Amino acid sequence: MSTTYLELSQEGEGAHKFYEVAVDGLTVTVRYGRIGAAGQTQTSTFATAEKAKAAAAKKLGEKVRKGYAPAVPGQRAPRRVTRRQVTSAPSTARAVAPVLWRFRTGSSAFGIHVDDDRCWVGNQAGDVFTLDHDGGVLAHFNLPDGVKCLVADDFWIYAGCDDGKVYDLSSKLPFAAYDIAADIDIFWLDIHEGVLNVSDQDGRLTVIDHEDEHQWARRSQGGHAWMVRADDRAVYHGHTQGVTAYAPDGGGELWHRQTTGSVLFGWQEDDTVYAGTGRHVVQRLSKATGAIEATYACDGAVYSCATSPGGRFVFAGDSASSVYCFDQDGTRLWKLGTGGGSALSMQYRDDRLYLVTTDGSLVCVDASEAAISAAHQGTVPAVRDVKLAAALPTYAPATAVGSVATVAQPPAGSVVVECVQDGGRVRVRVVSEGYDPSWKVQFPRAIREPGARYVVDTLHAAAGGFYRVRGDIRRLL
Repeated sequence: MSTTYLELSQEGEGAHKFYEVAVDGLTVTVRYGRIGAAGQTQTSTFATAEKAKAAAAKKLGEKVRKGYAPAVPGQRAPRRVTRRQVTSAPSTARAVAPVLWRFRTGSSAFGIHVDDDRCWVGNQAGDVFTLDHDGGVLAHFNLPDGVKCLVADDFWIYAGCDDGKVYDLSSKLPFAAYDIAADIDIFWLDIHEGVLNVSDQDGRLTVIDHEDEHQWARRSQGGHAWMVRADDRAVYHGHTQGVTAYAPDGGGELWHRQTTGSVLFGWQEDDTVYAGTGRHVVQRLSKATGAIEATYACDGAVYSCATSPGGRFVFAGDSASSVYCFDQDGTRLWKLGTGGGSALSMQYRDDRLYLVTTDGSLVCVDASEAAISAAHQGTVPAVRDVKLAAALPTYAPATAVGSVATVAQPPAGSVVVECVQDGGRVRVRVVSEGYDPSWKVQFPRAIREPGARYVVDTLHAAAGGFYRVRGDIRRLL
């Protein structure tokens, strides 16, 4: 067997990745990714050894022309992953928000998602916790690196992490559903109908489908793109020069709007997007034209924003540990201290405002009119500090076939899927009756093995013609 290892490492914040090709008889194995990481592997089989060598030479030639050069694995150190550096000052508000409960995760937290059943929080240590709406801790996911954000697509929940992977947390077995290209430093993510939209440090927008395959990319006018939101009509990308809307199919720019300051956070409603900026404002933009419809003035850089349904109330968190509420026309209704750090992300639900903060807390604020009025008078509830349960279940991603539980027979009502070789990739297709066998299945790459069969609780058809796993995954013996 012969192996050729190449690296491309550019100065500053440029590419820092490797590409390795191994030829063993009729088989060509390609491994690629960030320098210092295990990377991804693809294997192809050819009719003759000569064709295998020719294919390998072609792949290597393409990389050399792009600037890759021979290197020795392990000699060049991995590049440090960018982590959002933020400052947090004490609040200048005279009153503190009516906090009902607080859960301290132990590390600065960026990720939050609140749905009908539970609250999710993810921190820079790679911990994701789920809690009920009263603050009871339900489960713990232990991911390999810091959580940049938590996003939901219907009832699937995903965590974007500093290792460049996006993990599906919708079942007890979390798995890497997407592995972002090695030269992309993720800042924020959004997922819409299985299509992943990635905004990064260089101001790029990269769009990847459910099979982790690159669809299209655009470089916006600015850098440090902390906002990406998507719907059927467009992908909305916020960066240092404002907000740019692109056609979902990559057909081109629909509009661009300069905002008052660099965009640090984004939120969306059906017909509008909201951009929180470093110049102390949240601005509401029309999705149709990009026109600025309203401006909400804060007293510090806006790290996060959210709205009540339909944009009736607009909330913002600033760099000085304050949280604001505005009427939809821009009138400030209140400003209160968080009682802790600055809110790095937030979400509103049923008269409650949930915050994740620089001190690593998930905070539940009573945002009802009565509670806010009482807070202005100096009356707030006693904060209940939530504690971890002694026997909290913890789930970690599967890293190999052997790390998955096995069953001898498919349980009643379950679905059987099979790993199949498709060109140079191992894909997953449905074996059970009642499903389209030509559709692909979004499935953990770490446990794909040609010929292996797995049992899943449920498969759901998604827009775009693929299936998503819901529930447990077990290998069928």
